[in-house]
Amino acid sequence: MITESLKSVAILRVIIFYGIYTCSVLIWGVFSFLIWPFFPLKTRFYIVLHSWAPFLLWSLKITCNIRYDIQGIENIPTKPCIVMSNHQSSLETFLIQLLFSPLSTVIKRELLYIPFFGWGLAALKPIAINRSKGKQAMQQLTSIGKLRLTQKMFVLIFPEGTRVHAHRRDQKFSRGGALLAIDAKVPIIPIVHNSGLFWPAHQFRKHQGTVKFIIGKPIDSNGQSSEELTLKVKEWMINHMHEIH
Repeated sequence: MITESLKSVAILRVIIFYGIYTCSVLIWGVFSFLIWPFFPLKTRFYIVLHSWAPFLLWSLKITCNIRYDIQGIENIPTKPCIVMSNHQSSLETFLIQLLFSPLSTVIKRELLYIPFFGWGLAALKPIAINRSKGKQAMQQLTSIGKLRLTQKMFVLIFPEGTRVHAHRRDQKFSRGGALLAIDAKVPIIPIVHNSGLFWPAHQFRKHQGTVKFIIGKPIDSNGQSSEELTLKVKEWMINHMHEIH
């Protein structure tokens, strides 16, 4: 009986969180769209994300008791570069936006078509690509990515391309981040975390606990092929994922 009651409370907490999440997306999307013509990007970024993302992370902590711990804050550079992270949930998309600011995220273009959410996302200048057109998408990533870097924005890439189960290690890595880093002559900051243990991909339930984030030192892109650089980032991520687990 006690176990069933605890399960019911846990489910209720998740429902409350998603209620807060949905309402905040509606407000955030409309607000971002309305201020778009009146403020430059950096101002929009701080007005919207530096209020909305902390609110969502606080809501997640209060409702589902999911917290986070970060190692390697000192490795965050002052100059824009490529940020590459594993992708397990939505939590890292909020948190990384706060750590690297302003930041342009590589996303699938279909996300821009979502009412309210897509409006707010478009206002923050993501790099929206059509995944079905591999070569064209890679060219788009490189050209727009270099533009974002010249605009003094970090560029976030999830090399796995989609959210992956927390225990999966065999996911193929895209070379897009490495190609952009080499072309733009900037380093890559690798990140790993275990958010999928607490916010599992494509699942309703949440599990209380502390998400661990590790931010690595910059990986130099000079004098390397995209294959070598991608492999170096992947090996760093796999090694540190074992450390987290």
